[in-house]
Amino acid sequence: MTDQQADLEIPADRDALFSQQSDRRRRAVERAKSAPFYAGKLDHLNLDRITEEAEWAKIPILDKEQLRAMDARTFYEDFCISGRREIVEYWRSGGSTGKPLFYPRTAEDIRFGQLGFKRALHLAGFGPDDIAHMSMPLGIHPAGHMMARSGSDAGVGMVWAGGGNTLPSATQLDLVSLFQPTAWIGMASYGIQLGNLAKTEGLDLAASSVERILCSAEPLSASKRQKLSELWGAPVRDCYGMTEAMMLGCEDASMDGFRFWSDFCYPEVLDPDTLEPVAEGTPGLLIITALVTNNATPFVRWNTGDIVTLRTGVTGAGVYDVFPLVKHTHRTAGFVKVRGINIGFTDLEDLMFANTAVSDFRVEIVWQNDRDELDVYVELADDTTGATDQISADIRRVFGLIPRIHVGARGEIAQRFEGAFKPVRVEDLRG
Repeated sequence: MTDQQADLEIPADRDALFSQQSDRRRRAVERAKSAPFYAGKLDHLNLDRITEEAEWAKIPILDKEQLRAMDARTFYEDFCISGRREIVEYWRSGGSTGKPLFYPRTAEDIRFGQLGFKRALHLAGFGPDDIAHMSMPLGIHPAGHMMARSGSDAGVGMVWAGGGNTLPSATQLDLVSLFQPTAWIGMASYGIQLGNLAKTEGLDLAASSVERILCSAEPLSASKRQKLSELWGAPVRDCYGMTEAMMLGCEDASMDGFRFWSDFCYPEVLDPDTLEPVAEGTPGLLIITALVTNNATPFVRWNTGDIVTLRTGVTGAGVYDVFPLVKHTHRTAGFVKVRGINIGFTDLEDLMFANTAVSDFRVEIVWQNDRDELDVYVELADDTTGATDQISADIRRVFGLIPRIHVGARGEIAQRFEGAFKPVRVEDLRG
């Protein structure tokens, strides 16, 4: 085992991984049983057989609706299991439960949380020779500060820029020119926003010092990845996490899914209708159990809402071969219905960014003249001949809707997004 492997607590082999999983799964259930929320819900379990598939399946699945049913006081009194003196910080949920909750975290949670981020940085090729411009939002949502702290601890020269909501994009570009970073870290949509702004200011990021990009916090389609890579002239890796657990995995060089830290978080892939396990490589609903960041919030069999595939035994990532590959197909959320047609946000982004004539875009759905209208605002690249007709034809072909196309000046959309925590490309304004 290498020193780096030991520092990151990567299991030596799959036997070591399964041994850790077995011990930690039992401990996860024991911790959940101490929460008033689970009173009477886990008493039927045989803990001596808990890792057997049939016994594990007896644990009720926890979903977002159950969290929505709890107000904050109930959540802290009934679901959380740590005392005040154990809590060192709070993490804001992503808001998928409606009104966001703030999850308490202990020092042990933070230690493992940073290990998850350090693994992602290491797998993505970051090291002590790097300077990384970090544009993920800083604040009570944990992704930005955990990424920055973990990178600093790993010896990476971290520029704690934060998101455009706290540091203006023009200043971010000034810092890129000043520090000449070898890497950029942030949400893909903001990276595209910075790239488009740089073009309007005559700055060619593709010719800059940046050699690698690491994204997180939002779905990354193939076309969005390509657009971001072209703007910055660097390969793009993605990493995956959630506030209920931690940073859960990162892409290796194949970029064919996330190496999932299954020693830190136990994954299941189930049929969305029957909730029975699916065959390896078959799309299904991702259910996770926090194994190490459960000292305050015992998330057991949490329904993530993600549809994924899971494969084991895939080689090519060195010491990370011990981990399974989890690959997203699409999210169950993230769509809007227009005139009875479901439009997936990721599908729409993929379609728009695949069009080389489109520099940037945003979408509004409005109610006008007694009907839904799909207004697409675009900024076009240099060669725009027939571009709007092609955009309209593509949207009609894929979604069966005729949009209204509005062409704006370069940089307008980036300016509109300036200051936003996360750029919202698709807005439903129908009230």
